[in-house]
Amino acid sequence: MSSNLNKKTFVLFISLSVNSLISAEDWSFRTDNPDAEPHNWLVHGRSYSEQRFSPLNKINTSNVQGLGLDWFLDLDTDRGLEGTPIVVDGIMYLSAAWNIVFAIDAKTGKELWRHDPKVSRAWVAAYSCCDAVSRGVAIWRDQVIAATLDGRLISLDRETGIPKWSILTIDPKKPYTITGAPRVLNDKIIIGNSGADYGVRGYVSAYEAMSGDLLWRFFTVPGDPLKAQVNKTLEMASKTWTGDEWRRTGGGGTAWNAFAFDSKLNLLYFGVGNGTPWSREFRSPDGGDNLFLSSIVALEADTGVYAWHYQTTPGDSWNFSAVESIILADIKIAGQQRQVLMQAPKNGFFYVLDRSNGELISAEKYIPLNWASHVDLKTGRPVEYPYARYKNEGRLILPGPSGGHSWHPMSFSPITGHAYFSALSIPGYYNHDRGYKFKPGFQNTGIEEGVIDFRAKDPQDKPFKGKLSTNLLAWDPVSQTEAWRVRNSALGGGTIATSGNLVFQGLASGDFIAYETDNGKALWKFSSDIAIMAGPITYEVDGEQYIAVLSGRGGGSGLVGGLMAERWGKILNENRVLAFKLGSTKKLPKQRMRRLEVNIPQSLLPQLKSNDSKIKGKNLYDKYCYMCHGLEAISGGVIPDLRYSSQQTYFDWIDIVLGGSKVNQGMRSFSEVINKSQALQIRNYIIHKAIELSD
Repeated sequence: MSSNLNKKTFVLFISLSVNSLISAEDWSFRTDNPDAEPHNWLVHGRSYSEQRFSPLNKINTSNVQGLGLDWFLDLDTDRGLEGTPIVVDGIMYLSAAWNIVFAIDAKTGKELWRHDPKVSRAWVAAYSCCDAVSRGVAIWRDQVIAATLDGRLISLDRETGIPKWSILTIDPKKPYTITGAPRVLNDKIIIGNSGADYGVRGYVSAYEAMSGDLLWRFFTVPGDPLKAQVNKTLEMASKTWTGDEWRRTGGGGTAWNAFAFDSKLNLLYFGVGNGTPWSREFRSPDGGDNLFLSSIVALEADTGVYAWHYQTTPGDSWNFSAVESIILADIKIAGQQRQVLMQAPKNGFFYVLDRSNGELISAEKYIPLNWASHVDLKTGRPVEYPYARYKNEGRLILPGPSGGHSWHPMSFSPITGHAYFSALSIPGYYNHDRGYKFKPGFQNTGIEEGVIDFRAKDPQDKPFKGKLSTNLLAWDPVSQTEAWRVRNSALGGGTIATSGNLVFQGLASGDFIAYETDNGKALWKFSSDIAIMAGPITYEVDGEQYIAVLSGRGGGSGLVGGLMAERWGKILNENRVLAFKLGSTKKLPKQRMRRLEVNIPQSLLPQLKSNDSKIKGKNLYDKYCYMCHGLEAISGGVIPDLRYSSQQTYFDWIDIVLGGSKVNQGMRSFSEVINKSQALQIRNYIIHKAIELSD
């Protein structure tokens, strides 16, 4: 460490006693030099490179078997937890379900303060596709910066949790949400948004950190094609769109997760999501790449001016977003040190780019695929199979809408040179919804929903023969080959890597596991009864290293069900922070179970006249209900399982489904898209499914 670094660090630590005296320059120095204080976890990915690698090694392969639960804190919520905690000088800051922000003593687990931003339940019920989740907060000087599902950006005092300022980052007339974690760099708060499935136009904004004033905004989709674009970048992008459906829908392209920053190049990188609707044939009927959907974009951080882009899935029709983890690293390729950007987006290819200019260095499959054979290194484009664009033919595509890798954070170890992430091999059934018509404020995917038909043919016109699997994958970005993989028993969550030669990952089963980075050998496991999908962290207080992670089932997979769905519907979903250290032996309370009973009113049974009633109800359920209440009406354990509805719920069905009587509990009204007869058909389908429980 240089003498200048020592002097600077000393000044910083002295100034911590009075947070208001910390200058933007000093805080930028801290966040730019995370290895100068490895005991902290200062930013979302521990560093702006988002590697999620820690140099801490007191917990390592030789002693990890002695790791035990040291403390836990119940967060008094019961929805999905996807956030990465931040730890600054012994204090942990996190955002739980409904964007409730906590400050916690990182050594003892004692709650210091909490702030509930009172997120509109009605807004979330109407416009949040994938649960009341948040992926974290940011710290800047004396502030905690949080974003909310209803589109606000909030500054809280670090010591007290008292709000300093609050601004609205969205058009309140549009169905935007925010699920991603804000990032703060050089006194600028960077935030994107969600809502592409509902019909919005994506953008990324920068706000002045101390005042909340808007500094710049970059739109990911061009504006109204009948009007002049605001800059040359959007003029260029507009030439890749056709027709006018995207003008009505907004086009999509929200930036809801991945950001990274290179302070030397002064470039901000982010990933862009899917379009509205999913299929290009509806969205842009005469073709086109549809920039900047499913792209990695680089901007000049100070101004938001476009630098370069790379599109992973041109003309995306499969929900193959590129919002998954972006990691920056300097690695040697073909004997030359390269400044690279790595990503394993949904489409199943692992990309290595030159982060200075966006040049494609390499791209290879990290899971089996049947929509594209390879990426052409000259054009940078995937080579699609003839039947990949499904249109009205009904195809099983691998991967499906869940992607080969989703939002769950990826990590990278500069020691092994490997990236570690959850890799899925789960196909999806794609077919156009022939009755598609854009409905503002409702999901507008444009495909048949809730359908998994394994009799369908794959894009090579063969019956699907692939195996469903979820794996922890170690990937070598230099050779673009698999180093090792572990077949998981359930969906895998985010990862961290440490210099203790360990990788930590949670599973939807509730297991939290430590693996050896070199070979994937499982060395330690803690069994929680609640899913662990969030990104873990590690930090140090008073010379002792801790591993911490959020536990709480939810998100898209937690809503729609899937593996172990029947089991999860019976378990009461409880949100917690879990913190582990060597030698600790604390136990969690016994898991509480739901009391589930089938309560079908006998007076309604005569209405089940034929199987036709069940089929019509199922089609409507798949179109409007399964995303929250689960495939085949089997709850994922977050939202109530309708098969166990009370008799009063059956009698109040119309008031709930059409009248919005439970909107403040998260159930919106569907009166704009279905009538009373259709609502009763859905009820009949639920009764059929409830009867099956006792057959």
